[in-house]
Formats: sequence, structure tokens, C-alpha cells
Amino acid sequence: MSTPTLALCIPAYNASGHLPRLLASAQEQTVDFDEILVYDDCSTDNTAEVARSYGAEVITGETNQGCTVGRKRLAEHASADWLHFHDADDMLYPNFVEQAQKWMQRDSPPDVVVFSYEERREATDEKIDVRHFDAEALRADPIEYTIRTVINPFCGLYRRDAFLETGGPDTDPDVHYNEDAAMHCKLARAGLRFDADPTVTVVNYHREDSMSQSNLVKCERARYHVLKKCARFNGDTHGPTIAHQLWKLAGILASRGEWAMVDKSARLAVRLGGRVPSHGGALFRILGAVHPQTALRIRERLIRLFKPSLREA
Repeated sequence: MSTPTLALCIPAYNASGHLPRLLASAQEQTVDFDEILVYDDCSTDNTAEVARSYGAEVITGETNQGCTVGRKRLAEHASADWLHFHDADDMLYPNFVEQAQKWMQRDSPPDVVVFSYEERREATDEKIDVRHFDAEALRADPIEYTIRTVINPFCGLYRRDAFLETGGPDTDPDVHYNEDAAMHCKLARAGLRFDADPTVTVVNYHREDSMSQSNLVKCERARYHVLKKCARFNGDTHGPTIAHQLWKLAGILASRGEWAMVDKSARLAVRLGGRVPSHGGALFRILGAVHPQTALRIRERLIRLFKPSLREA
């Protein structure tokens, strides 16, 4: 039986400054990628030229549409059996393909595998943390896990046929800025089988000017739409989990004064039967049982009054 093939798929926009590090790490693999594809999302710099100089095949978009569309186009264009999506500003350790092959060559591999990864500061290369995933929980209930845990594609391995059968990434504009979570929730709803590998194979760099850091409120609004979609499809079976995430989101949105979204999150949580979180204190629980929106406003006011340091950032 032939060895399964793997494509490295990189959506990129004005990424000429970051691509050399990633593409160099792709060339340093102990086992080669079978394809390296870069989707140039109408960059205004020389992203395409840099990609080609490292031997990557470049697919050019006609209009700038974001990384979600880029991933979809890359998946459709690839000919390999498996896909790995990677952000242009992150990096691979040399063991990624070798470790991926151990999963790809199984008799009955899962459709999605997520690897552990390091988080580092871009400016200093200081290691912040190592992110691990719960393999047992992922195997037992991927829907539950993807609702409560955001998975980024840069640490994922996807069986191409299964990925495309689901329609690929969630291109709903409402979930833009939280599209990574939306994609994995969609894959789980479609019945794809998940697993996790504790091996660290990827480095995720934290930058102050990253898309997520520059658009925190938009990310949180998009998170609401991801959870709203989860409620529509899985509210009957996973209502309490979705509600818990909505309460957490409501607290974050309250800290930013996004009261319209706070109210939407609280109403949806209540509709799903979610109890007011116990960590909010006795007064919050009592008020929340009567009128959650008022409870959230009072709690936020008390935080700002008695613990202002929590809101100074």
C-alpha cells in the first residue's frame, strides 16, 4: 500500500516578512511534505515571489476574502490525501511530518488530529506555554469538546476527503474573527472523528499587532455567533455546555461595555436552560435567577468600583 501524502497549506496576505521562517521550517522536516501550497490573498507586497523562491506552489485569489476562503481554496486545489493548514507567521518543528505520518498510516485513522504546540513571544522568542488537548475527551464527544475548547488549524491534521465532504471551513461572515472555532465545531457536527497527539510539533507566535489582538471585540462578537450556531444545531444535546460558554462570553463582553451582545448572550444562555454561574457570588446568582441582564450590569459595576485593576488593561 502506498504511503499517504500530505500537503502544507498556507493562507497568506502581505506575509513576505514571515513566510521565510515558516517555509524554511517546512524544508527542514525529517520527512518531506508532498505538496507546499500558498494561497496569496491579493497581497500588496511580494508574498507570491517569496513563496515561489522556497519552491511553494502559489494560488492567487481574485479579491481579498480572508484566511477562511483561503483554506477552502487550498483544500480544493491540493491533491494530497491529508492537509495541514498553517498560518504564515508561525513555525513547524522538524518532526511535524514524521509525527503526522504515524497517524496517516494507521489502518483506520481519525479524520482530524490535533498536536500539542508551543506558544512563544514573537519579539523575544520567549516560551509562554505549551498547549495540550485532551485526547480521551476529543474521541468521546468531539461536539462537546469543540464547543468549549477553541482549536486552531495550525496544529491540525485533516483527512482531505472527509474535510471536503463537510464543505470545509465555515465561511459564514458572522463567524469571521472566530472562524477557527467555527470550523472545528462544523467538522464535529458533521461526524468527523477527532483525536489528539501530545507531541509538540508547532510553534505559535504571539504578536501584539496580530489579527486577533487588534480586533478583540470583533472576535468576541463572532464568538457569540459561533455559539448561537452551536445552539441551533446542538442545543438539545449540548445545551448546558453552550450556555456555560455564553455566560463566560457575557462576562467578557460586559468588561468591554458591549451591552447589546451581553444581553443576547444571556438570553440565549437562559433559553438553553443554563444556570447562572456559581462563581459569580450569591448576590449575582440571586439577581441572575430573576433578571440576568441586570445581574451582569451590577456585577460589572461592582468590579469597576472595588477591583478597578481588573479593568485597567
